[in-house]
Amino acid sequence: MIELELVGVRVELPANQPIVLLREREGSRYLPIWIGAVEATAIAFALQGVDTPRPLTHDLFVDVLRSMDAELAAVHVTELRDGTFYAELHLTQGERTFTISARPSDAIALASRFEDVPILGAEAVLDDAGLEIDDTEDGEVEGSGDPEEEVRQFREFLDDVSPEDFA
Repeated sequence: MIELELVGVRVELPANQPIVLLREREGSRYLPIWIGAVEATAIAFALQGVDTPRPLTHDLFVDVLRSMDAELAAVHVTELRDGTFYAELHLTQGERTFTISARPSDAIALASRFEDVPILGAEAVLDDAGLEIDDTEDGEVEGSGDPEEEVRQFREFLDDVSPEDFA
């Protein structure tokens, strides 16, 4: 498994499709995973430290884990099959360990709510879907743009999206 870091949520144009962007910690490949608007919002809220009046689903799951003295030890992006990414949550509770199948978007949304939870990707997934993207001198991904512009584009996407878009 290769350690990845969460770069953020982006909106792929012209389709206005949200993606979560991961990058190899010790390499040059990026892993874009197309996700739903709800999951994109959940990840963006966690990255921006947005505190909602009531817990969102991922926040609720964090509260459940904490109340059970369980920890999210790692997130693994395990497979890419027929265009669909697969992931696992690796949980610990005392001496016990659990592996639970999850959508990568949900797994990443959970990991983004904790400090130091590693996100790992299978070598085969990065070989199949990883992209080499040139970095600019300041370390930003070329073409990633101004964060305020990305938020504006994401809000436009949310304004125009309908349930039929996910059928």
